[in-house]
Formats: sequence, C-alpha cells, structure tokens
Amino acid sequence: MEQFTLENIRNVALLSHAGAGKTSLSESVLFNAKAITRLGRIDEGTTTSDYDPDEIQRRISINLSVLPYSWQGVKVNLLDAPGYSDFVGEVISALRVCESAVILIGATSGIEVGTEQVWQYCEEAALPRLIFVNKMDRENADFAKIVEQAQTKFAGKTVAVQIPIGAYTTFTGVIDLLKMKAYIGDSAKEGEIPSEMKAVADTYRAKLVEAVASADDKLIEKYLSDAVITQEELETALKASVIACKLVPIFTGSATQNIGVPLFMDAMNHYLPSPKNRQYEIVTDAKGTTQKTNASTTEPLAALVFKTSADPYVGKLTYFRVYAGTFASNSQVWNTNRDEVERIGQVYLVHGKTQEATHMVTAGDIGVVAKLNVTGTGDTLSTKEKPVKLAPIHFPSPIYSGAVSPKTKTDLDKLGSSLARLAEEDPTLKVHRELDTGETILSGLGETQLEVVVGKMHRKFGVGVNLDIPKVPYKETVMGSGKGDYKHKKQTGGHGQFGHVMLEVEPMPRGSGPVEFVDAVVGGTIPRNFIPAVEKGVKEAIHEGTICGYPVVDMRAKVYDGSFHPVDSSEICFKIAGAGAFKKAMEAANPVLLEPIVKLKVTVPDHYTGDIMSDLNNKRGRVHGMLPEGGYNTIEAEVPLAEVQRYAIDLKSITQGRGRYTYVFSHNEEVPAFATQKIVAARKAEMEAKAAEKDM
Repeated sequence: MEQFTLENIRNVALLSHAGAGKTSLSESVLFNAKAITRLGRIDEGTTTSDYDPDEIQRRISINLSVLPYSWQGVKVNLLDAPGYSDFVGEVISALRVCESAVILIGATSGIEVGTEQVWQYCEEAALPRLIFVNKMDRENADFAKIVEQAQTKFAGKTVAVQIPIGAYTTFTGVIDLLKMKAYIGDSAKEGEIPSEMKAVADTYRAKLVEAVASADDKLIEKYLSDAVITQEELETALKASVIACKLVPIFTGSATQNIGVPLFMDAMNHYLPSPKNRQYEIVTDAKGTTQKTNASTTEPLAALVFKTSADPYVGKLTYFRVYAGTFASNSQVWNTNRDEVERIGQVYLVHGKTQEATHMVTAGDIGVVAKLNVTGTGDTLSTKEKPVKLAPIHFPSPIYSGAVSPKTKTDLDKLGSSLARLAEEDPTLKVHRELDTGETILSGLGETQLEVVVGKMHRKFGVGVNLDIPKVPYKETVMGSGKGDYKHKKQTGGHGQFGHVMLEVEPMPRGSGPVEFVDAVVGGTIPRNFIPAVEKGVKEAIHEGTICGYPVVDMRAKVYDGSFHPVDSSEICFKIAGAGAFKKAMEAANPVLLEPIVKLKVTVPDHYTGDIMSDLNNKRGRVHGMLPEGGYNTIEAEVPLAEVQRYAIDLKSITQGRGRYTYVFSHNEEVPAFATQKIVAARKAEMEAKAAEKDM
C-alpha cells in the first residue's frame, strides 16, 4: 500500500441530516477514485458504507464508516457519519479525528435540524468545512433558496463558489465562479457559460469576490479601490479563509448522476487542511490541562482510539488515528489511559467493512487492529518510553432508557456479556442493574438506538430480549410516628414458638437513606441475644412497604419493649415478630409513596420556550430558571422521573428535533394523592398478573 506524507492526507467527516445523500455521494466519490468498480445502491443494500444489516433494513446510516481513496496524489479518509440524531456518538467520534468536514444539504429539503446540529458541532470544534448542495436533479430543487437559507442560519459565513446549470430534468452541469467556466455532465467537460446563465453567474461572482476580499486584509484594499483581483489571488485567499473558518464555500451537483462530484473532490484536496495544517491536543497534567502540538512522523507514537466494533467472528476491532510516529504491525504499544502494554498483531487499513493488511500506519492516517485486550474507545496508544495522553472524546450522556429482559433461560445466560460488548462498542450506551426494581437498564440517546441494539444482540450474539419501559424506583416512608405490637405465638407438640416485639417508627429527614434501627429495650423484656434477630426481621421487612411493596427509607425503627418465653422463644420467633411489629407500626404512622425527582435542563430555540414550559407544567414539573443565549433558552426544572422517561420522544415532537436535554437524579419526594391511587392500582394489577403466571 502506498504511503502518503502528512501534506498529502485529508481526514474529512461527511455529515448531514438523514436523507441528504451522504451514502450516494460517498459511492460516487469512491467510484471516481477507482476505489470501487461499480456503484452500489441503497435500495439493494450494496453500498460500501451502509453494510450493516440494520442499515440495509432501515435504509439509514447507523455506524461510522471509514472510506479511504486516492485522488490526484492525495489520500482522503472520508468518514461517513450517521445523520440520525440517535447515533450522534458516531458523529462526535468522526469530528474528533478529522481536520475538516463536508456538510451535505438536500436541494429539495433545504437546511434541516440535522444540518444545524452538525454545523454547530463543527463550530464548537473549529473545523474548516465545505457545503455540497446535493440532489439538483430532483423535482423542486432550489439552489438559490439553499444559499439564502445558509446565509441566514450560518451568520453570513457561507458563499457560493459554484452554481448549477438548470434544475431537475434540465440540470446538466455546474458553473465554477472562480474560473467562470461551465462544466457539463458527469465527465465535467469544460466550456463557456451558457448565455442565459451569464447574468446570474456574474451576480454570484460579485458576491464571491466581495466575501473573499472582506475576509482578507490585503484583498479588501484592492477591492475597495476597484483594482482587478486575479483568480490566483482569489483562490489563495479563499483557501486561507476556509482553513481559518472565516468562510464556508458552497458547491453543488448530483451524487447519483455524478455531476459536480469530480470537481468537488478537487475542491476537498485543494481547500481542506492536511494533518500538517492542524495541531492536536495532549493532556499535560492530572487536571486535564491540554497543550497543542504539531503532527509529526518522527516523534514517538501517539494514536487515539475513536471507534470499537464488536464482531462475533473477527473479535474486537479497534479503529485508531495516528497523530505522531508510526503504528507498526507485530509490535507493542503502551495504553496510557490504563497503564498497560498491548500486543499488536496485524495492522490494517479499513475500507468500509473490509480490511487491507499493511505493515504500518503513519502519522495523519487511520487504521484498524483486531483483538486488543484492554483498549477501549477514547484511549491513547503510545510508547512506554515516552507516554503521551491525547485529549479524550467527550460523548453525550444517555437520556433514554429501556428495561431489557431475556426471552428464555438460554438468553439470560448470555445477556450480561452481550450487553457489555455492545456498550464497549458504543460509548453512548450504558448498562446498569436497578436494585430496587430488579431490572437490567439499557440507556442511550433515543428509542431507535436501543431498538438497533436489541437487533444486534439477536443477530451478533443470538440473544433474544424484550425491551420495555423501566419501572420507576418508588420508595415508601412515613409522615408521622406510629407504634406496632406483634406477638408470634405457636403451640404444637413439644416446644412451641414465642416472640413478642413492641416497636415504634418515626420519620427522618428526606434523603437519610435506609431505615435506622434503634435498640431502646430496658429491663430485659427482650433478652440481648434476641435483639439482632429483631433487627434482622426489620431489615427484611423494609424491602417491602405496606402501600405497594416498595422499599422503605427515611425513617427510624425503635424497639422499646416486648416479652419472651424461657423455653419457646428463639431467634426465628423474634425475627418474625420484629417484621410484623414494623409493618403494623408503619401502617399506623401515615405511610406515603416517594418518587424520584430529577433536575432537568432543556435547551431549545427561543420560539419553543412557551410550548416547553407548558409541557413541563403538565408533567408536574417546577421551573426554577431560564438562561437565554444565542437564540436559545436553557430551562432548568425539577420533574418527576415517571413523567420524563420518554421525554426524548416528546421533546423531538415539540421542537422538530431542535431541542436537547440532560437530567440527573435530585431527590425523592412525596407522590400526590391523585397519582398515588394510579400507582397503587397499577402495582396491584402487576402483582395479580405475576400470581396468575405462577399458578399456570
């Protein structure tokens, strides 16, 4: 495999809203570069990037695909990232290891919410980028409208450097506004601008010259003095403005017709920066302080793992980007994050779902290695002699959860290991066991993501699971004090059973936690050796409260009196009596249900604020504050967990996908009486269903 220098490598993230045509564009690019011999089709499931069965079935990109190709002496690693918001973790991984990005916009659909989101990610990462207006061959394609939208939404940073010749059935090529030449058909045959397009081209050309000159201190003087600005000066200044993130050029074409695509490939080579043009960050201390440094082929190894794929046949595949040095086959590397050595076998260059063996991957390039033992996504691989730690990848926290349960006993045996492997593959997934409800909870970024995970579990590991709404971990406590007197007495032939406990309960401050047990017995009414048995009975009883059988918290249980029999009393008798006395005392102390309350932060565009506030009020939420910033409002509120378990769906519906939110557990709070009745009824039905299932 040919090795490329830093100057001749481009790492480009391919981004868009779902359905803008990323997969079709990547197919055309690979075909033009002769990286593939035939164009794949999405409806046939034969594309290079969307090879996963779930992607083929759903006809959306789910996984990040690495698609390298060589064009005009430059190697481009095109990282095709999903456009669906549930898989934004893949987008973040791509942006972390790329020096630039390409944003696709559909000529018929215009700038959509996904377009705005990926633009914002690029802004935050300060990534140079290009825009490609795709699908000019479709009905209702409107290039001028897209350019106007982009100017409005993206703060005037965009400028057209190409315009289409015609649209829909009359779309035949593009006009280059720098060269003022027309390029017709998929062969990009150069010619003169059609006479009917000359006035439009002149207008766009004037806007281009003004925008480029305004971003360059030297050119602005020439522009204001009406001096002639040469094509070379324009191209040089435009490239500098792109790399500095001052301007974002707009190109156009049709991926499926391959019109404009070769010219766009030239533009990616020319305008987008190489690894040599962009510094990377290393962590310098335990506080996470970072400093920037230049990519280098001569420095010791520094590589970042940005993706992990769990394959039941090949094993774990680890994708890495090399920032310094050389990543060699059959070597050893040092995992800086885990302070462990990793043995490296064969190193590969990845092409979608296939791999090509190579003896090394040099700085600036991307590779993959199989069967690493301890390395995970976000880890730095370096040398033990000179370890470095690269700045980590920051993934969003999970906000949407489902309870997974095995369909059969066989599935149960493999459930834990398969979930762990899939969580390792996707850092936006988290798995934990909810002790209060006994459920295994799978959390991610959205409903579609969890559905895909369930499908992967069945396909990759043969594990069938059900995905349900998680049970809310309610608790029970008391509002007042109460006493309970329980006498356990049985008489059979021989020794009988006798234990008598008198117990008092009282509330403790909210958030105190497990029930506190107090021994207040005086005078030996209960012998000292039986007190631990009473405590054990109380602690077993607190797992099932008296209202709905939920765990009991935030209260004190004080045993103060009782009686015993010198012959018939035993530990088991006092354990039973302790549990019975506790339940009676709790019933007398005004028991109530507690529900978890979460702190919710919702960020939405200004014009959705009223709708969000109204919805939160309907969800029994309490709004505590609002912070406006840059056309968005961040609303802070406390809301019962039961009301926001499906908030990802609600928020997407209200804001057309433009809102985002996070939440963390805050505290437990008394459930209102009207809600308690519903919970009790639902719990009763659940218990009856379980009892009927056991009887069958």
